[in-house]
Amino acid sequence: MNFPSPNNNHHQPPSPQQPQSHRSPTLLLHICCAPCGGGCVERLLDAGRSVRLFYSNSNIGSNEEFDRRLESVRKLAEIFHVELEVDPYDHAAWREFVRGLEDEPERGARCTRCFEFSLRRTAERARELGMHFATTLTVSPHKSSSVLFEVGGRIAHDCFEPIDFKKRDGFKRGREIARQYGFYLQNFCGCEFSFR
Repeated sequence: MNFPSPNNNHHQPPSPQQPQSHRSPTLLLHICCAPCGGGCVERLLDAGRSVRLFYSNSNIGSNEEFDRRLESVRKLAEIFHVELEVDPYDHAAWREFVRGLEDEPERGARCTRCFEFSLRRTAERARELGMHFATTLTVSPHKSSSVLFEVGGRIAHDCFEPIDFKKRDGFKRGREIARQYGFYLQNFCGCEFSFR
């Protein structure tokens, strides 16, 4: 399927957050969903980065929801002409990782542990590929970039790039791209506990 090109002139290229010599040529971008990912991918490509998407979302409460979000992520990868790798869905492993935190409120200790689960898997794959990585989670106004930076830096100081995609209206731009291409716009984070 052919899609019209996204508006690549929407943003001025961002100033790099790290010197070029400290970055890998291709960035492995952990992607949670297409609406969050669209503006992030556009921004990175506008800055001259090569991007490979890593869809790792075992926190999502059902296979059906995982697949529904993945369908839009596949569409996003096609539109922007970037590679996509899908981390196998393993909700049981995620549940074990957050065990004991089920009653924590949203944005609490369970969410921090959830970030760690996905970022550990992304870091492992980035190291296998010899890449640095970042995450689209920082674009969400519902996620603390500083918490994500702390988790990423703690588990992968050697290959994590702390890019705050919230800046320069990143979330708004992602939503514009999502509407332009008809991406699935979910109304909850993903896990069964986020419904409360």
